[in-house]
Amino acid sequence: MEKTRDWHQQGVAEVLEALQTTSGGLSGQEVRARQQQHGLNCLPEPQRQRPLTRFLLQFHNILIYVLLGAAAITLALGHWLDTSVILAVVMLNAAIGYLQEGKAARAIAAIRHMLAPQASVIRAGRRQSVAGDQLVPGDLVLLEAGDRVPADLRLVAAHSLQIQEAILTGESIAVEKAIDPVAGESSLAERTCMAFSGTTVTSGQGASGFSRINWQKVVRGCKLIVVILNSPSNACY
Repeated sequence: MEKTRDWHQQGVAEVLEALQTTSGGLSGQEVRARQQQHGLNCLPEPQRQRPLTRFLLQFHNILIYVLLGAAAITLALGHWLDTSVILAVVMLNAAIGYLQEGKAARAIAAIRHMLAPQASVIRAGRRQSVAGDQLVPGDLVLLEAGDRVPADLRLVAAHSLQIQEAILTGESIAVEKAIDPVAGESSLAERTCMAFSGTTVTSGQGASGFSRINWQKVVRGCKLIVVILNSPSNACY
């Protein structure tokens, strides 16, 4: 499978063929093979820095070096007030940078937790509940109102499906979804055949499937979609 494709401009049949998936979903053996190839559906865990290390790194900056040099010169000249002011500026800059990096780290952790902890999938012809980080490219995923989208998805069947995408587009109105492909240059907001990781399903009455197989007993008012993941690093936000 290709790592990057414009899934939104391809038809349902093309997507399913490219992902080598069927109406019964992936087999257990295929799931394990794809997990080994693509990794977990989650953000890579960043290397954690000790608080002291993060604070000291705030001084690793060419401008800070210049200011410290100026502080040393003024100290040698006996200009105590100038030295104090320069050092105060350096320490204030370090404190602000330290706090901002801490907020950024917490924001990344919050984004990681936005992934759905569980997802309903069809594998080997049966509906199953799996951890969100266990999804693989080609999985058939079921969504219903109130669910959080567990990965970037290409819809293959939908009926009155609406998804809240404010975290991506800033629009407060839920987006009506469909399965028809859209133009390749379409913006995220215009890719109505896609569902994006971290967004929330607000409404929908269900879908029966995308082939002649009757999935009414399996779907039960859910939406049938297929997971599209490009690489482990892009698997989730």
